[in-house]
Amino acid sequence: MSILPTCRKCIMLSSGKQTFLRRVYRLFCADNPQTGPSYNTPGKMAVWQIHQYGDSEELVKSTLARIPVIMNPTDVLIEVHAASINPVDVKMRKGHGAAVFNLLRKTESGWLNRESEFPLTLGRDFSGVVVETGKLVKSFKTGDEVWGALSPWTQGTHAQYVVAPKSAISKKPSTLNHTESASLPYVAATTWAAVCTRVGFNEKTTQGKKVFISGGSGGLGSFAIQFLKSWGAEVVTSCSTDAVAMVTSLGADHVIDYQKQDVLHELKIARDYDLIFDTLGTGLREHRQDILKENGRYVCLVTPLLKSSDVPTMLTDFLSESVQALRRGDFNYYNDLAFFRPNGKALDKVAYLVDQGEIRPVIDQVVSFDEVPAAYDKVANGHARGKTVINVKSDNRDVQSRDMYNADEKVTK
Repeated sequence: MSILPTCRKCIMLSSGKQTFLRRVYRLFCADNPQTGPSYNTPGKMAVWQIHQYGDSEELVKSTLARIPVIMNPTDVLIEVHAASINPVDVKMRKGHGAAVFNLLRKTESGWLNRESEFPLTLGRDFSGVVVETGKLVKSFKTGDEVWGALSPWTQGTHAQYVVAPKSAISKKPSTLNHTESASLPYVAATTWAAVCTRVGFNEKTTQGKKVFISGGSGGLGSFAIQFLKSWGAEVVTSCSTDAVAMVTSLGADHVIDYQKQDVLHELKIARDYDLIFDTLGTGLREHRQDILKENGRYVCLVTPLLKSSDVPTMLTDFLSESVQALRRGDFNYYNDLAFFRPNGKALDKVAYLVDQGEIRPVIDQVVSFDEVPAAYDKVANGHARGKTVINVKSDNRDVQSRDMYNADEKVTK
């Protein structure tokens, strides 16, 4: 079994023709025009793949996958030391967003090319070491420690090597090891897309803004609390009773315990929020006029369009949601949605905040590369306290006692 290079120009070819194209592309695109993987990398790698959508039993570990090769002069080949599992990975395993992602994959690779949907490698964010760079990459070099997050329509990071566009990566924080670093890029880029790109907040305009973040104890919420606090926002969040101490330790100014309090009632009492950052799709959209200040913004990360696994269903969902929004008079429905976008420049800023001590990783569990299916099941069960991280590199010196990464332990230290 092998996987094709993560390249927008890649097509399904025989093994011999693949080898020929690899040699040609390496000659013109890679800095080191050898005919095989360079820098003493092996010809094959281990990777977790699915061959059809379903539950964790569809995850298959292959040790015979071909290491991806640089096919674009602005790409970088990276040895993955650690990666994380996000809720989006669990959803994608079941076909979440397949219709949209397949369309985007075809758009990037060209409609005449037949890049296969399967086998599919999941995983969005990672931390690792640059192995090789494309000819037009000047900001990274071999040996650089980097982190990043990849588009969901590309091959993922639950593998020993990945190819990433230079625009999706950044130098990782110097104060974190790879295990810790791998927990942040996806949630950081997603939060940036929502709060900065969609809403327009920045380090100069966020001071004094009052923000509500739903799901403060999850991977996204735990990052967003720290990120917005670093820019001077007043942060209110919601979580269960056993997570109150954790989110308070992250800097939340006020915590609504949804097991003891009515979240909507508590938000309506104040009615002075500048932003509702709905990471969970909690239904607050319909009540935002009773919660926000005048000109306040609501932004949500949950969209029904990505639930569809085929184009007809996607179009039906789009029309249904549009009609319902019009009936409610909600003409800004789609303007209130935000999506993850790879963003290396945003990661540069986040790395600075991490190294300044403003943001720290919150990790629920660390697993070995062989424990990936069980880790998917745990993430699928929800109620995580931070992120689940995979130590991909078997001799990773960053592997330490799991207790030091445990979110509950961090609260007491």
